Amino acid sequence: MTDPLDSLLRALDLSDTGARTSEDIFTGESQWMPGGRVYGGQVLAQAVMAASRTTEEHRVVHSMHGYFLRPGDVNQPITFSVDRIHDGRSFSTRRTQAYQNGLPILSMIASFQDIDEGLDHFTPMPEGYPEPEELPTTAELLGHIDHPVAQAWADGRPFDIRHVPSPIYLSVEGEHTATNAVWIKAIGDLPDDDGLHRAALAYASDYSLLESILRRHGLPWMTRDLKVASLDHGMWWHRPVRVDQWLLYVQESPSASGGRGLAQGRFYSRDGQLVASVAQEGMVRVPPALSAGGIG
Repeated sequence: MTDPLDSLLRALDLSDTGARTSEDIFTGESQWMPGGRVYGGQVLAQAVMAASRTTEEHRVVHSMHGYFLRPGDVNQPITFSVDRIHDGRSFSTRRTQAYQNGLPILSMIASFQDIDEGLDHFTPMPEGYPEPEELPTTAELLGHIDHPVAQAWADGRPFDIRHVPSPIYLSVEGEHTATNAVWIKAIGDLPDDDGLHRAALAYASDYSLLESILRRHGLPWMTRDLKVASLDHGMWWHRPVRVDQWLLYVQESPSASGGRGLAQGRFYSRDGQLVASVAQEGMVRVPPALSAGGIG
């Protein structure tokens, strides 16, 4: 297995094909994943990077919304086309489409802004969470399990993820609440590139957000015939961020119905600054016996 952080950086280092239509064209490679499907956070981060390659360097991404259209194949490169929708005095808007085999797998629109001054407030970071050093790593929890998914989660991720109060990989411990939190940090240092850190945060934001839905109903990831997939993903970057420093990712699900669940999240730096907000709706399908109330 290749170094996970090096694999992430390679995936985000898109190639400029030199091709031009009315759009800018880039290509990117995919990281290996068990099951052969592209990790959604990867293609989100790549789409952000592609869009950022077409904006002024001093303009940083502050918001995006993407729709996952089809599963991607890790064995094929991904082509990104960027439409320069608008460039204003302070803001730029871009639409990025990700393609494999001539079909779109992701459609995203993002907005970039000059760094500016203005009003400043944020919801404080919740209190009472243990420090990340007090929590077990994913490798400690899953490294002993001889299964490709367990091994990939234990040692194949570019981020160290530590769950509060506990993970839901194999079971759901404690009260079944619609809340979840993780401490998260890259497993090594990243370059001093604000745009790269923002894209890497988009990558990390897709890891555990839907777990708040599963925890509410007592469903671990290993539940037989459980099917979960991201449908769309919205993100807002509020302040500069470094993903190679610990971040607290607080998550909650306000609703689940109709085979879908909504989850919302907030990223806080360790000193309590709110650096980003996230929202995602996912498909969550369970066997009829469970949806009728067998677990929850």
